[in-house]
Amino acid sequence: MILQVCIDDRAHRLEVPEALLEQAAAFFAQLDRDMDRGWQLGRTWVEHPDREQRCRIVADKLLTAIEDGNTRLGLLMAGYLLDRLPELESVVLAPDGEIHDHRFNLLGAPSTETPVESETTTPALGLDKLAALARASEEVTTVFKVGRGYRFAVFDHASRAWRDGPLSATATEAAQLRERALEARYRALQRHQDD
Repeated sequence: MILQVCIDDRAHRLEVPEALLEQAAAFFAQLDRDMDRGWQLGRTWVEHPDREQRCRIVADKLLTAIEDGNTRLGLLMAGYLLDRLPELESVVLAPDGEIHDHRFNLLGAPSTETPVESETTTPALGLDKLAALARASEEVTTVFKVGRGYRFAVFDHASRAWRDGPLSATATEAAQLRERALEARYRALQRHQDD
């Protein structure tokens, strides 16, 4: 099994052998027993962490293992995540260690890494140039800092939620990507329903 792990602008491809999941079952159960006693998640103490919170805790341990170069522990943590979230495709780890900012991308779920500009995410309203520009500016945020990286967000009309743009190493790179997303949104808002 393969788990893609993103930290800042670095991507790691962890190959977790199926056999490891079986061999590490007792280890995973011990992790769960440890978490059954409660856990500190950021600034909050959680008495009984649920499945997502447990995966955030383990994702934090995965981040530490990767940063420390501990391959064995990294594979064990990746194995736990794949075992507890079988639909997991990739995980984006917050480089500053903020546990609530770790993100799990599941198979079949819309990706939060790259905003998709299509008719399903942007309604074709046939707006004039000024109205389209004003609306696009409201629906594409300015660039903001995330850990050691930079990104922006785009409002997705289909899910009625904000979707994060790709994480960039520099503010300049993020600004260039934002400009492309802003232009795509601007053009989409100008289209007519019958186009």
